[in-house]
Amino acid sequence: MENSNIILIVDDDSSNLMALISILQPEYKVYTAKSGASALDKAGMLLPDLVLLDVIMPDMNGFDVIAKLKKTDKIKEIPVIFITGMNESDTEGMGLALGAADYIHKPFNATIVKERILRQIQIVNQKRDMLIAVEEIESSVKALESEYDGAQFAALREKLQFLRERLSKSGSK
Repeated sequence: MENSNIILIVDDDSSNLMALISILQPEYKVYTAKSGASALDKAGMLLPDLVLLDVIMPDMNGFDVIAKLKKTDKIKEIPVIFITGMNESDTEGMGLALGAADYIHKPFNATIVKERILRQIQIVNQKRDMLIAVEEIESSVKALESEYDGAQFAALREKLQFLRERLSKSGSK
């Protein structure tokens, strides 16, 4: 069953890409990149819901890629799960400190890969739904303001702004 969520997989190893594609399709729309530079370009064009990012790649490693992703307004909210063969807690801690949402270790266990990705996609979809609800409420408030004294809605506007700020902060690390 395919849905509209987009996942960008970034790995210089074709066998890893193929393994992840076979695990994730047809549940997700999957795109791939074999380098950090290509990943940044594709992330900006596709605006994926999730990026799976290899740590060790030539030219630009995963830590450099996530640092650039998180500094680019258009794509900084996209969650990133590192995929790695390393089992060092220092390395994992560094990735989390840079804004990674999670880690998936190689060799891939299909059940673990699916569950970790599902959790991140659920968060993305819930946040999207909440932002749509806030926009609908804001629209309703504006319509009511024209009928009533605007001062009655000042507190409601403040609460909506607070909610919007909390939602935008919940995705950034």
